[in-house]
Amino acid sequence: MEIRFMDENDSRDEISLVYEASWKSAYKDIIPKTYLDSIKKGQWAASLDSPGRKNLVLTENGCIVGTCSFDASRFPETKGFGEIVSIYFLPEYIGKGYGKALLQRAVEELRREGYRDIFLWVLEENRNARGFYERMGFRKREVYLNDNIGGRDLREVQYVYSL
Repeated sequence: MEIRFMDENDSRDEISLVYEASWKSAYKDIIPKTYLDSIKKGQWAASLDSPGRKNLVLTENGCIVGTCSFDASRFPETKGFGEIVSIYFLPEYIGKGYGKALLQRAVEELRREGYRDIFLWVLEENRNARGFYERMGFRKREVYLNDNIGGRDLREVQYVYSL
């Protein structure tokens, strides 16, 4: 296992595939199947090079199996916070400790950038992810974001980690 920053040689489509597979697995009982089935190959590729965004990849035997994006907060209410924008894995790599290692590395990188508080959003119904973040020391705030994905109203809950 190696965790490193995404570089110019990494295939954005390969990294996007991690997002796609993760969404289809993790959200299968949350987001409508028709929406998950409509996810296009490479859907997240362009967003990986968003200005200011940093991307870590986790590789196993040279293959990208996980990814995490982070940045300064995109929300005015959390100005001055670091934000974990996303963390995704190929489904067969979940539950092996890789998520812990990747999230810890992202938190460490944000700490190096001077952030003392870090937050993320997670779908309220995603109990597995919420449990993971809580075990990693993130605490739920009573701050919510309403969303509609695939025609289904969903709510995201904010979790915060303070260094």
